[in-house]
Amino acid sequence: MAIQSIQGVTPFLKTERAETKPEATPYEAQHNFAHFLKESLNQVSQAEAQSNNLTNKLIRGEDVDLHQVLIAGQKASIAMQLTMEVRNKAVEAYQEVMRMQM
Repeated sequence: MAIQSIQGVTPFLKTERAETKPEATPYEAQHNFAHFLKESLNQVSQAEAQSNNLTNKLIRGEDVDLHQVLIAGQKASIAMQLTMEVRNKAVEAYQEVMRMQM
């Protein structure tokens, strides 16, 4: 019984140099980061608005499922908690940088 070699197997690691994306300028990086923060805050705002809207519908007696209201409230709460924690970490990082001696 002869053993045949395996043909056509590609290596897992490429030895070719990967194309690198040119680095963004500081202005572009700042603009992208600011855009990301604005979009994130808009999403938090939308989650809170949806939660308030569903809660008001439930209060008025409109046809809305209670579990949808509770889920929307939890989503808005978690989004706000995450936003506050990110803000706290950013402030801590800023304070740590300001304490550095040069």
